Amino acid sequence: MPERAPRPRAARRFRATVEYDGTEFAGFQAQPGIRTVQGELEAALARLSGGIRQPVVGAGRPDAGVHATGQVIAFTYPGRLDAEELAGAINGLLPADVAVRDVRRAPAGFNPRYAARLREYRYSIWNGPRSPLHERTALWVRSNLDVAAMARAATAFEGRHDFSAFGGGDPQPVRTVHRIRVRRSGSLVTIDVRADAFLRGMVRRIVAALVAVGTGKLEASAIPGLLAGRAAALDGAAAPARGLCLRRVAMGRRTTEPATETNETNETTDPTETDRAAHEGA
Repeated sequence: MPERAPRPRAARRFRATVEYDGTEFAGFQAQPGIRTVQGELEAALARLSGGIRQPVVGAGRPDAGVHATGQVIAFTYPGRLDAEELAGAINGLLPADVAVRDVRRAPAGFNPRYAARLREYRYSIWNGPRSPLHERTALWVRSNLDVAAMARAATAFEGRHDFSAFGGGDPQPVRTVHRIRVRRSGSLVTIDVRADAFLRGMVRRIVAALVAVGTGKLEASAIPGLLAGRAAALDGAAAPARGLCLRRVAMGRRTTEPATETNETNETTDPTETDRAAHEGA
């Protein structure tokens, strides 16, 4: 009796956390003829899948120059490698400025963009002597920043608001900002913004307003009025992309629910936080 041919292995869904230095990327989302994070990930996966493109979906789509330590992705892989082997193989094919970790199986159809229930970005400001290394991933501000005033001003952004004045003209501009923390550690000032989702450019425009407060160019009491307006706050001023990093993406929303987040954007997953999605089928 002739032997039966081995049954082809069913393609499996995986998720992973991605860290990258966004300096040399034109953003996360793939674009023809331009270097992007998604493009590099899909090129590596294609080499492991017999040259067949395996689409990569991200929880967020950060703009050019934005970094990430906690971007969450999902993809389908048709090969035989297990999660640990797959992580090593992908990293062996990726360039030096992007890497994956925490590769694991995911439910069929898992989409981190739809499953995310909150995202957190950090904006870094170097408020000390010139430092080329620090300034690669931070905004340099020469004037001494009044961090206490910035923290007071930040509370006006917390809660559920129409962020039209700090967004990119989205037809659905209402977002919920859960928390903004402004802290100093020596010469480094960090602004952590956690929300359900963001409008395009929203975090960097909030940062621009807080820096204006910190340098004394804007009163903290002026923030509620700017937020209530519909015209672009401070003529659309936005902090440079290089200081922004997507740190955390927490899962929990159903995978079939439409995503509300647009490009900033700006979001991520903290490697130290347990992600409930793996247990909730998100």
